[in-house]
Amino acid sequence: MHTRITLTWVCAGLLALGSCQKAADCPEPETQTVDAVTRGAYIVATSGCNDCHTPKTMTDHGPVPDMTRLLSGHPVNEPIAPYDPATVGPWVLLAPGLTAAVGPWGVTYAANLTPSESGMKGWTEERFMKAIREGKHMGLDNTRPIMPPMPWQEISKMTDEDLKAMFAYLQTIPAVDNLVPAFAPAAH
Repeated sequence: MHTRITLTWVCAGLLALGSCQKAADCPEPETQTVDAVTRGAYIVATSGCNDCHTPKTMTDHGPVPDMTRLLSGHPVNEPIAPYDPATVGPWVLLAPGLTAAVGPWGVTYAANLTPSESGMKGWTEERFMKAIREGKHMGLDNTRPIMPPMPWQEISKMTDEDLKAMFAYLQTIPAVDNLVPAFAPAAH
């Protein structure tokens, strides 16, 4: 029985290969991997990274990502709207470009993920992995935790391969010089 099943699969494979005129006509094997940068671009695009890390511009259809500032974080010159800390509850207020959040923890600004001096230039893959896996600010020991609304706890569940692909992609995007304001903890 086992021999018949194996023979059936071998014949099916030979028939499929026989129908290919040249290598370009044959589909790639499912086991072949996509290069890391392409995979990283896909993960970043589908994981919501642009939601917070890319400043928005207002259009007739609402806010849209400003791709000239792709993943450059909260613009240093964009103030957040005034708010009353006493009324900040378990919800979040966002800055006009949707790159800052205010909550009971304080004010969080989306980081610059571009390979610029004010972003992730000089980061290593290991440092990126530490930031995401352990929730360490800038991927360094003895630093504060990464603050809300960054969903590092969920992103940390990605495979090493996916996180490495994200890092590879982030190293290829245009560098945008933008020194993001520092986290401002809530005064209690």
